[in-house]
Amino acid sequence: MGVKVQEKADVVPGAKTPRTARGERTLRKILDAAREEFGERGFSDSSIVGITQRAGVALGTFYTYFDSKEALFQALVRDMSAQVRDSVGPAFAEATDGLDGERRALEAFLKFAHDHRDIYRIIDESEFVEPAVYREHYETTATRIAARLKTARDKGEIGASFSDRELDVLAWGMMGANVFLGLRFAVWDDAEEKSVADIMSRVWRTGFSR
Repeated sequence: MGVKVQEKADVVPGAKTPRTARGERTLRKILDAAREEFGERGFSDSSIVGITQRAGVALGTFYTYFDSKEALFQALVRDMSAQVRDSVGPAFAEATDGLDGERRALEAFLKFAHDHRDIYRIIDESEFVEPAVYREHYETTATRIAARLKTARDKGEIGASFSDRELDVLAWGMMGANVFLGLRFAVWDDAEEKSVADIMSRVWRTGFSR
């Protein structure tokens, strides 16, 4: 079961905001084409011409939304980061508690990574092309996890003795583990997502029980 890629590109930092629904669809075409181009060829070997050809739009149309290839790459990283966020968000609606939400979120992320394997090449390359956006991606992700853990602690769903500082550190650890679990079991392999998430959930429940 794949995660549906968002069809609208409502507000993409780094892109000029479309004024019409048609403009939103055109921006989405460019972003999706850029994901394919950068994912296959890397940033340095990709071209604006190649991206517009994939998108089926005129070269001049590109500059309606972006000033440069670098601006597009920056917008794409932020767009993909938002897609990851949106793909795991619904996982918490049916969660029985905070850690069950994290289990469901990991399962959803593994599905997303499997269906969008190019995210690893693009995000990793952003460390060198757009380092501020690379850092932003991970900082915002870890901040969301930490906030959820603190809520779980305050609700008595994990150990009350964990300090905010400890949960901030653990959030980075969980995020790092999730990233490499996605690489190993969703990109390099076709592992069943639920089984991987269930294994990690057992570890989390033991570790967060104090």
